[in-house]
Amino acid sequence: MNWVELKSLNSIYLNGSIKLNSTLSNSGEFNFLTESVKVLHRSARFFFAEQGFYDLYREKYLDKFTAYEQFLTGHGLLKPQIRFTETDLIILMRIEEWRRQGTLDELRNQIIASDASLRGVSLMFFKNEKYLDDKPSLTDALKKILGVESFSNEKDQQYIYKLECHNPVAIVLCENLDFLTKPNKPRRHGIELWYAGGKNIAKLDFADARGLPIYYSCDWDYDGLFVIYPLIKVKIPSIQLLLPNGSPKGISETEHNSKWEGREPNIDLIFNDPQQEILVKELIKKNQWIIEESNSLFEMLGIERG
Repeated sequence: MNWVELKSLNSIYLNGSIKLNSTLSNSGEFNFLTESVKVLHRSARFFFAEQGFYDLYREKYLDKFTAYEQFLTGHGLLKPQIRFTETDLIILMRIEEWRRQGTLDELRNQIIASDASLRGVSLMFFKNEKYLDDKPSLTDALKKILGVESFSNEKDQQYIYKLECHNPVAIVLCENLDFLTKPNKPRRHGIELWYAGGKNIAKLDFADARGLPIYYSCDWDYDGLFVIYPLIKVKIPSIQLLLPNGSPKGISETEHNSKWEGREPNIDLIFNDPQQEILVKELIKKNQWIIEESNSLFEMLGIERG
C-alpha cells in the first residue's frame, strides 16, 4: 500500500467517497475492501463507503495515517507527487528515530566520509541496491532525514562501515545494518561491528581483522548462507558463522524473496557445527527463514544478557 492509497482511504473516511483513478482502480487494498470485506462500493466513477467502513478504518488505518501524515508534514515532505510505500515510510521513520536517539551520527559521518554511492545507501537502508533508482522524491527524503547533501554516482559501495570500540575482543560482520544502530552494548562488551553491504563484498579483499576472532551474522535464508557466506569465507577464511536464536518466519507469509524452493544447497560444504546443519535442514523442510535482526547478537556470541 502506498501513500496515495492511504490518503484516499482517509478522504473516504472524511467525505464518504472519492473519485476513481488509475491508482485506486488497480489497488490491491481497495479491491480487498470492495470484493472481500465489502466495506467499499465501486461505481463507474467513485468509491463509496459502505456499512462497516468507518469502524474498520478507525481500527486498521487511522492511527497509521495520522502518524505518517505528521511525519511527512514535520519534515516538509508532504507533497502531491509523493508515492512512498508504507514500507518506505516505516524505514524513513526508523532512520529519523535513530537520528533522534543519536545512534545515527557515527554512521552518517562514515557515509559522508566515504562519499557513499546511491546504490550503496539504497542497499544499506532498503536491502536492495537498485531500489532508489528512478525514485528522486524518496532519495531526496532520505538525504533530508540523514542530513546528507548528496550521494556519489558510483554504483558500487567500496567502504566497510564500522562500529568501533575500545579494546575490541572480537569482530562481527553483519549482513544487514540493524545491529550497527545499537552501539552501547557492543562497545560495552568489546565487540566491533562491520557492515559491508550484503552481497557487495569485494571490499573485504582489503579487510584486516588484526588477529581478532571474526564472526558472520546473517539472515538464515538461501542467499545469506549459500551465496554470500561462501564468498566471504574465501576472502576471510577464519570467519565463523554464528548460530541464530531468533524465531523462524514463513518465507511465503513474509513475502521473502530468497527462497529454498527449486534449489539444492550443498549443506556439507558450509557447516562444521551439527546444530547449524540440523537447523538449516529444518528451515528448508518448513520453508522458513530467520531474520538477522530477530536474533540476540550477544546470546549468539555466548555473552550473558545485559
